[in-house]
Amino acid sequence: MVKRNKRFHAEVATSSLSDIMFFLLLFFLIISTLANPNVIKMTLPKSKANEKTNKQLISLSVTEDKHFFLDKQEVAFDQLESTLLSKMDTSKDQTVVVRIPYNLQVQDLVDVLQIGVKNNLKFVIATNNSK
Repeated sequence: MVKRNKRFHAEVATSSLSDIMFFLLLFFLIISTLANPNVIKMTLPKSKANEKTNKQLISLSVTEDKHFFLDKQEVAFDQLESTLLSKMDTSKDQTVVVRIPYNLQVQDLVDVLQIGVKNNLKFVIATNNSK
């Protein structure tokens, strides 16, 4: 009789595991930088042409029940101007992105934009692309 001393050894190949983990980490880092954490969910007005900007932005969101948020921090309307000016850099080269619901009155938008006109600030109205 011939005896066989070879037993089956189960092995898991882990040589490429570090490569896979590196690519997953890189993927999630890139995706997390593309997400904008300063956005409050709301339905924006539609526009046929959108312009994208790469400047430093301050987000000003207005909800349907007229609550004002500067970068996710709630601010009363009478304190909006002073809070906005305190957030602006001294160079005033920042752009304020106004996110206002499509069904709010035009007067509410004009009231917000008057703050920008009065203080010579750059305001941009955020819209959804209607394509």
